[in-house]
Amino acid sequence: MILETVILENDRQLDELLSNYRQKEGALIPVLQATQEIYGYLPKEAMRKIAIALKIPFSEVFGVATFYAQFQLKPRGKHIVRVCSGTACHVRGGKSVLETIEMELGIKSGETTEDLTFTIEPVACLGACGLAPVMVIDDQVYGKLTTQKIKEAIKNYN
Repeated sequence: MILETVILENDRQLDELLSNYRQKEGALIPVLQATQEIYGYLPKEAMRKIAIALKIPFSEVFGVATFYAQFQLKPRGKHIVRVCSGTACHVRGGKSVLETIEMELGIKSGETTEDLTFTIEPVACLGACGLAPVMVIDDQVYGKLTTQKIKEAIKNYN
């Protein structure tokens, strides 16, 4: 029941958004950004509605959504765990950090937990080389990671 209510509310918000952009040129990217804000990602059905409302081919909507890294086509977790794979982190045990996070969450890099709580997102660099190995959960930086520090950090978000 709660999920159905959320879906209906999201669909209502999308319809309202699209009514504001129907006649505007160059609206695709702002509409995709706003749609992702509503749903947390870009569902195919929402992209179909966008194509119809903006009178452009679905292939164009899908092409833009897949071209830009900012857009997600699959649901993401409430908490994004970014794991650094840069040189400093790699040299200081970044691979074992990623393996520990994957074991703790029961998912692989790039995946989302079934309950939509966590998504693991590998990144090339987090810019905190002095704290290597590093991960960021949402906006909180965790450095000089050990297995125990990783477990404790993740527990804070459960």
